[in-house]
Amino acid sequence: MIVFDKLWDVMKEKGVSTYQLRERCGIDSKTIRRLRANDNMETKTLNRLCSALGCRLEDIAEYTPDE
Repeated sequence: MIVFDKLWDVMKEKGVSTYQLRERCGIDSKTIRRLRANDNMETKTLNRLCSALGCRLEDIAEYTPDE
């Protein structure tokens, strides 16, 4: 399972709100809800997030094996 727990930490470190993410990346509120729920994400969305936050994919997402 891919989890986005690290995303919220990076956003906090960089002082970026979900509103700013929507404005910078064109990510809608539905996608923000999906990120919070660790739902499937398109690679283009992940690319936008990394670009807007100036980070790498492993900084915002992590694979955790299903238990």
